[in-house]
Amino acid sequence: MSAVRTVLGDVDPGELGVCDAHDHVFFASPRLPGEELNSVGAARAELSAFRAHGGGAVVQWTPYGLGRRAADLPPLSRETGVRLVAATGLHQDVHYAEDVLAALRGRAAEVFVAELTEGIGTSGVRAGLIKVAGGFHGLDAHARWVMSAAAEAHHATGAPVAVHLELGTGAPDVLELLCGEFGVPPHRVILGHLNRLPDPVAHRQAAASGCYLAFDGPSRAHHATDWRMPDAVRDLVEAGHADQVLLGGDTTTAAARSVDGGPGMPHLLRRVAPRLALAVGEEAVRRVLVDNPARAFAADWR
Repeated sequence: MSAVRTVLGDVDPGELGVCDAHDHVFFASPRLPGEELNSVGAARAELSAFRAHGGGAVVQWTPYGLGRRAADLPPLSRETGVRLVAATGLHQDVHYAEDVLAALRGRAAEVFVAELTEGIGTSGVRAGLIKVAGGFHGLDAHARWVMSAAAEAHHATGAPVAVHLELGTGAPDVLELLCGEFGVPPHRVILGHLNRLPDPVAHRQAAASGCYLAFDGPSRAHHATDWRMPDAVRDLVEAGHADQVLLGGDTTTAAARSVDGGPGMPHLLRRVAPRLALAVGEEAVRRVLVDNPARAFAADWR
């Protein structure tokens, strides 16, 4: 039977409730010095605020080597009542020291499978998705290597594959590689950051493949496209793709957390969802926040 693999174990997809489909409870990258999400107290407060506004689940897209703090996730989930899904996989190579990547050469798929089925490190927490990343309008050798390993791990476990699209670009290349060459079913693929490329033609082309499309903001200042999100989603709904849209907050810096003065996870429910409802209606928003993530992150685990 299909189940969502949370940090507290597998659950029926219907138990997720209102879901932030792309966010970060913890995250640390050398590209964002001084902005690490590494405070357990701040994470607890942020999740509690999300829960207070009706949130039920958060999918953390933080992959291998970027400060996942897997052992801290189960107690946070218990304390706040928010279901959490952790990730394995790898981000772009610029987020890692070369020795970290070198240690994974020839064994990345093995590591991904182990984190999905046995646990992350010694935490015992199993990942529930595989995070990979493309580049700006293309895929470099690192992205192809990681996606190859992710596809192998998917075929071994059934796990969904979540893709960081750099500034929302490169979806055709990603789908050709993951789904075409590597045989990952499109409905097992989640494309992230579509809000950063407000191109309705590109959105409809990606949706036609059968994959999920994540609009994950509010964007930071240099992604000044949030105001187009309702129109983009309405276009997809009118084209018959309402069941493929996901929403997320993508909080990647401490300053972006609501408890530190930013919009944070609650903003998704306080401001983004009501604004979207004006464009597509309450029923469509319910599908986007509840029904769609329940399918997107569920798997027939092997």
